[in-house]
Amino acid sequence: MSATIIVGVDGSEAGNRALSYAKRLATLIGSECELQLICVVEWSPYTFQTTEENALRKKQKHIETQNAQDRVINPALESLKDAGIKASGAVKFGKAATILNNIAVENNAEQIVVARSTEQGLSARVFGSVTASLVMSASVPVTVVS
Repeated sequence: MSATIIVGVDGSEAGNRALSYAKRLATLIGSECELQLICVVEWSPYTFQTTEENALRKKQKHIETQNAQDRVINPALESLKDAGIKASGAVKFGKAATILNNIAVENNAEQIVVARSTEQGLSARVFGSVTASLVMSASVPVTVVS
C-alpha cells in the first residue's frame, strides 16, 4: 500500500521544519511513501489591466515560477533524493489552502504537512492565516509543524 503526503514548502525556516518532519514520516513509512512538495505563490487570476500590463504580468508569473522552482523545490528534492526518499515537486499559483487541499484530494493523499503560519497583524485577524484556513477546510488530515 502506498502513501502520499503533500508538503507545503516556501523556503522559509518554518517551511524547512515542515519538510524535515515530512521527511521523517516518509522514513518511518518506508519505500511506499512519496512526498509531493508544493510551493504555492499567492496569485490572483483577476486583473483589470491593459493588454501590455497583462503581458508583463504573464512574464512576471514565469519568473516567479522559475525562482520558486530553483530556490525552493529543486534543493528540497535533491535533499530528499540523497536520503533515498521518493518525491516530486511543483510550483502552483493561487490560494495556498485551496491548492494544497485540491492536490491532496486529486492524489488520494494520506495527509498534508505544513508549517505554522507566520502571518500576523490585522490581515491575519480579519482574513485568517493560510494554515488556519487549510486546517478548517481540508478534506484530509493536516499536520501543522511549529
